[in-house]
Order: sequence, then structure tokens, then C-alpha cells
Amino acid sequence: MPNDDVTAPRAGGPGGLTGRIASGPDALLRAEVLEPQLRFEIDALLPGYVQLEKVLLLEYRRLGLLDAAQVGAVAALLDQVTPEAIAREAGESMSDIAFTLERYVSRRLAEVPPAWHVDRSRNDLQATAQLMYGRGRLLESAEALLAFGRTAHRLAGRGVGLAMPGYTHMQPAQVISPGFYFAGLCDQVLHTLERLDAVYRTASASPMGAGAMAGQELPWDRERMARLLGFTEVRTHALRAVAQRDWALEACAEFSLLGVALSRFVTDLMTWGSAGYGFIDLPDHWSGISSAMPQKKNYPVLERIRARTAHLSAAYTDIATGQRNTPYSNSVEVSKEANAGVPAAFDAFGSVLRLFGAVLTNLEFRADRMREACEREYLGGFTLANLLTLRAAVPWRTAQVVAGRYIVRAVERGLPPAEPDGPLLDALLADEGHRADDAAGLLTEAMSVSGGLAAKRSDGSASPDAVRSLLTDQEAAFDALAERWRDRRAGIEEAAAGLDRLLAGPEGRQ
Repeated sequence: MPNDDVTAPRAGGPGGLTGRIASGPDALLRAEVLEPQLRFEIDALLPGYVQLEKVLLLEYRRLGLLDAAQVGAVAALLDQVTPEAIAREAGESMSDIAFTLERYVSRRLAEVPPAWHVDRSRNDLQATAQLMYGRGRLLESAEALLAFGRTAHRLAGRGVGLAMPGYTHMQPAQVISPGFYFAGLCDQVLHTLERLDAVYRTASASPMGAGAMAGQELPWDRERMARLLGFTEVRTHALRAVAQRDWALEACAEFSLLGVALSRFVTDLMTWGSAGYGFIDLPDHWSGISSAMPQKKNYPVLERIRARTAHLSAAYTDIATGQRNTPYSNSVEVSKEANAGVPAAFDAFGSVLRLFGAVLTNLEFRADRMREACEREYLGGFTLANLLTLRAAVPWRTAQVVAGRYIVRAVERGLPPAEPDGPLLDALLADEGHRADDAAGLLTEAMSVSGGLAAKRSDGSASPDAVRSLLTDQEAAFDALAERWRDRRAGIEEAAAGLDRLLAGPEGRQ
């Protein structure tokens, strides 16, 4: 196997790894680079490396390079591999997991088959093991996102019939409902789940068999190896298979994009939970206090969530910067250093979803405060302009001007929206050369809080009926996506089980 990123010990005896380098890694290199990398790989990648070695055994058997007894002997030792055993073995293997696994098996064989590991490279082995890890983390992330989406969906269902102000430019704009708002969060989650489909397709293309960079010299059946590893296709071009870590870059990009959106939703909750609004509340065990001001009830968990979404953007920037300006080939810079923060990105993504999901589960709407906020604002200005055009034939732009003037005058007189001044509206219409048969009735209809929701009739609007319809469609979408991701996990698990059956069956023996 090529030695691409570490130095090797003297290779004159049976324990040697290469004839090119005469000394092992420096102690500082081991401490700073190799041993931390090995600890991670033992924890995260070892099952993948073992599975890859099993697939290689079947290929060597198919190619006629190993007989049944040799395959059985190596396979039996692979089944005995444990993280602790590999950690003990690593000292003489340059702290490299592939070399360590090879040495572990070799030392326990009565005779090492000459052809075992012939025509092999660590490059595609490493790329595939990393991809198998990433594929598993991506499945976990999709499942966590589905759970979070369903939590948001339940919360939206609780808030369909409640009225609250919707804001544009931080100013009260129109009547909406919490159900409508959180259905928007559900839509955002579904959007990301669909985009993760594309990421998963990238993570489901196997690099195995690409070799060091230019392909291999034996006729490896790359499609068969991919199937045995639970992949759906082969990353055909050998150089791209080992040079690029698209799956990590794409996953972190999607996490970053969703993090931006989630941060904005959390910002709204922070605003709604403030004393000036008081639209929502969290129980005491999800709240905080001030050490100096005993009257305060804070929600620091929201600040934590919003801050953690920044880690998602940082992870994408980290991996993109790590890959940028590197040669397009296999390199430690791309395969290991640029990817160093990827596990933390998956961890941060899961943490954000768990914390935000817990907030949504425990969140309570203060319906009285939300409705009071609607009732003191002239949120029906848009509806009034529409009614003036549709009922009194006032040209639209003129209707907008009249509605705006009415609201200015009413506020100056201290009139709340629920106390319409029909004569005032009549006078303003007359100034523009128009009239309405029932100005007071138009004002009552336009400024009604409940009517503000019911007035919306288009698909996807804040109308309770439209929101309920949207939530029904979203529930079906969540169900379909959950089944899709379940099938993917089941396919990977079946491939792993099938691999062991093949090793024990005719293909391993023949």
C-alpha cells in the first residue's frame, strides 16, 4: 500500500511497512497529529475499515488470488477486531489505522497469504471509510431533522386558530397565527430534507476500487464492492473519487443554510418572549434568572441555540477553505485536516435540533397578549383598501391613500381600530371624489381581528383553512420522507449482514 502521509519504520524484517523510509514518526508528530487522528478513526471509522477488508476478501476470492481457507482465516480475525486491540497494536504501525489493522491480522495468521492486499492503496480505502462514516452521520441528521420537523408541526397545529400580529420591518403589519408562522418553519425543514437527498446521493457513490488516483491494475468489480458496502452507485472517475470530499462540503453547506434560517426563527422567539411583547412563555426549567435583578425571567436557551447555528456556518467555511487552493488529488490537507471539523458540525447540528425541538415542545402561547396586540394596531389597512376598491369602485392606489389617511386621523383622535368612524372615512372619500354605501361597515369588517385571518383565501395564506390544508400536506410529506430515510438505513444494514453471509457461504468458500 502506498505511504502517502506518514513516515514509516525500518522495513527489513517481517514487521516492516515500506522500504522507502528508514525511521518511524517523530514523537512530536505522533503526539500532535498521528495519535489524535488514530483515536478518532478507531472511535468513528474502524467498523467501516473492517467491513472494507471483508469486501476485499470476497474480491480476492473472486479473482482467484485467495483460497477458501485463506479467506476464512482472515475473516475470522477481522471478526475479533476491537477498538482496544487496535489501539494496543498501533504503536508499531505509524499510528495509521489501515496499517494497524493489517498488522493486527498478519501477526495472528499462521501464514500471511502472499496476495492479500496486492494492488491496494490506502487512498480509496480511507475515502470510502470516511464516506461510510459520513453516510451514517447524514442518516442520523436526517432522522433528527424529521423529529424536529414533526415537533414544529405539532406546535403549528396548536396555534392555527390564534391571532397574532405579523411583522415587516419590525412593525406590526397583518394578522397571522402561530400556526401559520410555524407551518413556515415546517416548510423550511422539508426544504432542507429534500436538499439532503442530493447530499445523500453524493454520499452513496462508492470510491472503493479507485486506487491511489489512477485506478487499479487488477479487474476489481467496483459495482459489486459498492453493493456489498450498501452504496447505490460507484464514483466512477478514479481521481475524483480520492481527491474530493464532496459529501462533507455539501452536508456542511446544507447545515449552514438551515442554520441561517433557524437563527431567524429563534430571533423572533427571543423578541416574542421579551417583556414588551409577552406572546410566549417557557416553563421555569427552561428559563434563566438574573443574579442582580430578581424581577427578570430570561430565556438564555434561545441565545444558546442562535449562537450554535453560527458553528454550522463556521464549519462550512472551515472545510471550504481547507479544500481551496489544494492540488486536485488525494492529500492529507483535504482528506484529514480540511475534514477535521466535520464531526463537530454534525454534533452541533444535532444539538441545535434537540435544543430547539425541546423549546418548541415546552413553548406556550399567550393568546390574550397576542390578541391584545392585534386589537390595538390598525392591521386591517390593506383589507380596507381592498374593500374600497372591490365594494366602492375606488381605484386601488387612491384606496391605499384614503386608507392610510383614515388610519393617521383615527390615531390622532385616539380611536382604537374597533371603534370605526364612518363619517371620517366618508369625508376622506369625498375629498377624492368617491363614496361608499356603508363606510362604517367597511371599517368594521376591515379592522376585525378574526376577519383579518379569514379574509385570506389563497393557498398557503394565514387563513385557518389554508393553514390546516398546508399542515395536512406537510404531514404527508414528513411521512414520505421518513419512509425514504428508513429504507436507506435498512439497505445499509442489510448490506452489512449480507456481506457476512457471503463470507460464510459459497462465495467465501469457492
